[in-house]
Amino acid sequence: MTNSKPSAKSPIFQVSLLLCGAAASLTLLWPDTVTRVTKRVTGAIFETMGGAFLISVSVFLVLCIWLALSRHGKKRLGAPDSRPEFSTLSWLSMLFAAGMGTGLVVWGVSEPMFHMLNPPSGPAGNAAAAEQAFLITNFHWGIHAWAIYGVGALTLAYFSFVRGGAYLPSTPIRLGFKGSWTGPIGTGADLLAILAVTFGVAGSIAMGTLLVHSGLHYVAGVEMESTAAEVGILLTLFVAYMTSAATGLEKGIRILSNINMATAVILILVLLGLGSTGSLLSSFVSIVADYGAALVPLSVDLQPFDGSPKWISDWTLIYFVWWIAWTPFVGTFIARISRGRTIREFIVGVLVCPTIFSIFWFAVMGGVATEIQMGGTHDFTAAMDADLTGLVFQVVDQLPGGLILGVIVTMLAFIFLVTSVDSATFVLGMLSSDGDLNPTPRRKLAWGIALGILGAGFTFLGDIDVIKMMTIAGAIPFLLVLLLQLGAFIKALIEEPR
Repeated sequence: MTNSKPSAKSPIFQVSLLLCGAAASLTLLWPDTVTRVTKRVTGAIFETMGGAFLISVSVFLVLCIWLALSRHGKKRLGAPDSRPEFSTLSWLSMLFAAGMGTGLVVWGVSEPMFHMLNPPSGPAGNAAAAEQAFLITNFHWGIHAWAIYGVGALTLAYFSFVRGGAYLPSTPIRLGFKGSWTGPIGTGADLLAILAVTFGVAGSIAMGTLLVHSGLHYVAGVEMESTAAEVGILLTLFVAYMTSAATGLEKGIRILSNINMATAVILILVLLGLGSTGSLLSSFVSIVADYGAALVPLSVDLQPFDGSPKWISDWTLIYFVWWIAWTPFVGTFIARISRGRTIREFIVGVLVCPTIFSIFWFAVMGGVATEIQMGGTHDFTAAMDADLTGLVFQVVDQLPGGLILGVIVTMLAFIFLVTSVDSATFVLGMLSSDGDLNPTPRRKLAWGIALGILGAGFTFLGDIDVIKMMTIAGAIPFLLVLLLQLGAFIKALIEEPR
């Protein structure tokens, strides 16, 4: 098979590190200016191309379903006799931890509560608003998000493991199309992927650090204004993810991911037991039914939930672009751990399993919070306005054993964060080493340091809106890369003999 590596001595590592350093310096030195310019550009693109983003994500979902049901579903991502490297449980744990772990801890309570108390349309705080809030949340975090990851991962896995190309975002473009334009476009795709991964993960480091800081404030009384506490969290995080990175994929990331899932399952089952168990389970079934019934209408609606253009830009479009921003990282990582699986098995595992777990997670965590709010036991409005990302600690404080639950949530957020950054150093090492499936420790160390510095800078900015803007900055052009990859993939499948 033809190998698609750009060159034996590609300077992409040095160039990408320089670009990341320059972009980080601009962000940290002039955060207001960079944020203002980014918001203006993003707003203009959303205004003119917002519908294209919404439709593109729905197209990704339809394509994944078609592939799973078609004759191509039996094809293995690798040689015909290849078999998976990891057990199904470890595989699901790793892809889930890399894809959404920290985000679910941060937003598991906050998003349903926010939409219930601030609905895009209609009265706030009643049963109808709560029902819509869960539907909105699942639309943002459910199967559409995983379809974005799935398309990115499947395309890369096919061209790398089936067609024998280099493990790079540019490979589908270089192998799938002909012409001199594929060289520079491919190099641009690789650089853009590295920038998107770096800024996306640095944003997660910042949000995760702020959540852990909120947890320490709740369980140990650490001052929220303490810079020393944030420095301590960041240093501990750095040591933890670099130690894990040194052990490799088979040990570090796999073991951490299994711990993540076990802890997450324990936490959610405890919350289920402490809440109104029957009511929460009944609500979960209703939420799944509502989501299933609304899936097709939402997939073609350019104004979901009758929200204003501003609401759609601030929420749905931001989320979808956010998942696109994470695709160079999560998609690359999922593809790397999926060699040997069939396309059908891959799609079911990537789309269905994480979506069901996410719906259950929000139904229980958000359900406990909405029960307390609507039951009149406690009003979280002021706490939500003061610290939206740390709202989960205000909720567990209302439950028996709240302090212990707070410790578990803090530990879970931290371990998820370690796993995500560890995975990111692995992916960045691959992307900047001409697609080497086992990047050297020195290369991972270099990216670990870069992520730590940029993540610290974002943390000290302390502004969630700034962090979000920087996270999605590289995602808008990466949609074009995804579409090119997808075009190459479809073209390759059509050209395949039966």
